[in-house]
Amino acid sequence: MTKQKVLLLDGNSLAYRAFFALPLLTNDQGVHTNAVYGFAMMLEKILKDEQPTHMLVAWDAGKTTFRHSTYKEYKGGRQKTPPELSEQFPYLRKMLDAYNIRQYELESFEADDIIGTLSREAAAGGVETVVITGDKDLTQLADEAVTVQITRKGMTDIEAYTPDHVKEKYGLTPEQIIDMKGLMGDASDNIPGVPGVGEKTAIKLLKQFGSVEGVYNGIDEVSGKKLKEKLVENEELARMSKALATINTESPIEIGLSDITYPGPDMEQVIPVFRELNFRTLIEKADGAQPATETEEAEEIRFTVAEKAPESLLKSGTAFHVELSDEFYHTADILGVALSDGKETVYIPSDHLKADPQLAKWLADDSSEKLTVDAKASLAALARLELEADGIVFDLLLAAYIANPSVSLTDASSAAREFGFSGVSEDQAIYGKGAKRAVPDLETVAEHASRKALAVHRLRETVEGRLKENNQFELYRELEIPLATILGRMEATGVKTERGILEEIGEDLAGKLEAIEEQIYALAGQTFNINSTKQLGVILFEEMGLPVIKKTKTGYSTAADVLEKLSGRHEIIDLILEYRQLGKLQSTYIEGLLKEIHADGKIHTYYQQALTQTGRLSSTNPNLQNIPVRIEEGRKIRKAFVPSEPGWVMFAADYSQIELRVLAHMSGDEKLIDAFREGEDIHTRTAGDVFHVEAQDVTPDMRRAAKAVNFGIVYGISDYGLSQNLNITRKEAAEFIDRYLASFPGVKQYMEDSVAEAKEKGFVTTLMNRRRYLPDINSRNFNLRSFAERTAMNTPIQGTAADIIKKAMVEMDKRLEREGLQARMLLQVHDELIFECPEEELGKLAEVVPDVMEAALELDVPLMVESAYGPSWYDTK
Repeated sequence: MTKQKVLLLDGNSLAYRAFFALPLLTNDQGVHTNAVYGFAMMLEKILKDEQPTHMLVAWDAGKTTFRHSTYKEYKGGRQKTPPELSEQFPYLRKMLDAYNIRQYELESFEADDIIGTLSREAAAGGVETVVITGDKDLTQLADEAVTVQITRKGMTDIEAYTPDHVKEKYGLTPEQIIDMKGLMGDASDNIPGVPGVGEKTAIKLLKQFGSVEGVYNGIDEVSGKKLKEKLVENEELARMSKALATINTESPIEIGLSDITYPGPDMEQVIPVFRELNFRTLIEKADGAQPATETEEAEEIRFTVAEKAPESLLKSGTAFHVELSDEFYHTADILGVALSDGKETVYIPSDHLKADPQLAKWLADDSSEKLTVDAKASLAALARLELEADGIVFDLLLAAYIANPSVSLTDASSAAREFGFSGVSEDQAIYGKGAKRAVPDLETVAEHASRKALAVHRLRETVEGRLKENNQFELYRELEIPLATILGRMEATGVKTERGILEEIGEDLAGKLEAIEEQIYALAGQTFNINSTKQLGVILFEEMGLPVIKKTKTGYSTAADVLEKLSGRHEIIDLILEYRQLGKLQSTYIEGLLKEIHADGKIHTYYQQALTQTGRLSSTNPNLQNIPVRIEEGRKIRKAFVPSEPGWVMFAADYSQIELRVLAHMSGDEKLIDAFREGEDIHTRTAGDVFHVEAQDVTPDMRRAAKAVNFGIVYGISDYGLSQNLNITRKEAAEFIDRYLASFPGVKQYMEDSVAEAKEKGFVTTLMNRRRYLPDINSRNFNLRSFAERTAMNTPIQGTAADIIKKAMVEMDKRLEREGLQARMLLQVHDELIFECPEEELGKLAEVVPDVMEAALELDVPLMVESAYGPSWYDTK
């Protein structure tokens, strides 16, 4: 016969502990989930560790209990339950139901009383009992049969209280815990105790007198006049406090041990709850813990390794996946291709790919719909085998990104888990960590790749259903998927980079750095390591006596913001700032770019399409979007980027003030719309409205201030941020922002409406229905909430601007082909597109590019594009 064990959980206490132990998390619907997640993690651990035969979660029934008739202020100091936690209780109960765990509450009684009563019944029958709570009040229940486990940091770090442990910790018996509370009180429950008596004094008294009653029976023996006075004056409070702290172990519950038998979780019910809450790690664990049926097992791993693709799979609707040795798909080894239609799954090793003409024909057939994990990576990899792929209509990675851009997508596994499918291992689990991973045996790789192709096929209906439900299917199908092909081609094309020019700029920088270094040494009166913050701090603040702005644990701060505040105090400061700036250009950009030039003389950047939460593209390995252009030395780096063929030129087109134009459209502000329609200088117009002067009377400083606010508003700038930008006081900055919002009431209304919408829905959207979830928008934490509010204002604008240039790229690709132009799109840098073309196509390109870009999305104000050309990227500015 199985030994019985009872597990009793304090629901409210554990929910609160989980909520405050974990950062706020949300699912893709914006519902907060951190308390449920913490609770679930704890459940998984204790079920494994304890293996109970009986189990119950006790809940508090309401705010009023029998204790309030004794003391109305009982628990009176508690703050209102955060709404982010309140919304999670239904999900907690739903999850516990799925686990087949009995739940119970009793009017006028607390969870403690239910637990106390059941624990005494179990103990009376000699049944081992474990109580789990975050509340140390329950340690009074500990005895030879009852262990009280208290959650500490997080939810899985637990301290077990037995009578011996209570004795060791406090020098008391569990029964004396209520006496200790009677004397010292409990601020969390608003139990008063004796004012001025803390834990140490309470324990000392109890070791001498045994109980509250013992203290008062022997009051004359209490040492210390003041302590005795406090005890005498507050005897009634002490006795009442003990009563309040005492758990009722004879509460009138209508259940017993026979009603809380635990049959184990129903994983078929648990996993859908986890999916709804996006608990990907727990889904994986749950899936692994479930004994799969023979059919499920066969479906999940049935695949064959073949030398060529079977005819049965070369059809519309088949999923394919190109398995690579590492994430850098332009250089990674191609291991093979997996194909799946959901019924049949086949893996073809790379050795046989080029020798399979039927597979090549199917891949290139644009009339045959194909599904894949990552279209861009697949296309780039196949191109190296001189294979083309067309007709891709489903990209799992992009779908997961659009559904929830806040999720970190690292591979097929993370993308599949976003939609509740956990049948794919992380690449890391198969290949290990590191850029160049160790490739295991053919069978392991084949199974891993096959699982990915199968996952893609299985998930199509679910994924497309979610995107259609969220009105995001058009964004996905008409924008992101075609863009993946274009980006893949841009990556493969690369941009020609003149090594000699970079080296020349590097030498020039080295000379300037050496000259600045000598100047710094001369001013300091000694040589030292300028890059050592410790040595620099000593020179500036001890040797030269400059005022200390900020100190750190290791000495003086010489951070950029500190040095900028000292600018003008001594000429050495500006030299140090310049030295650092040029040093970064030398190391990060010159040396960094030189390492990235491939054998073909080009740099092939990677575009991360599924990374940023605003929808912007990100460039990496190397980042060509981030080359500094504010200083001439940084701009010169662009001289190294040149056309790849003789007789060709570089051509660049840049949206003018696109985010402000989007703001004008989204806010509907009449003044902004009118200014853009009339073709006025928006910063001069803003300055005139804010300072109440005519355009001709706007000074350069006024325009500069207006420009800072115009662009700052888009990013939710604060008075502090503006004061730093303009070097004015926060009060002046706040007044300027107020005047701006008063001048442009539509903008103010847009900002308020954006925040209100985010608070209601949990997310904001762009004009093309790209979403960004904002889990902190209703947070009690001011900083978290403020950031979320700023994000709610700026994401629709930034995201729409990002969508517009993406749409322009898709339309541009079609137009270039339609016009029969040789021109190639090479780079996208935020609001700018860079092309290379034969000189004879310049006239046509100068006509076509603005035409396409300005028509990408119809707004209430015109989109404007500025373009230029030259022998290098530098010359297009």
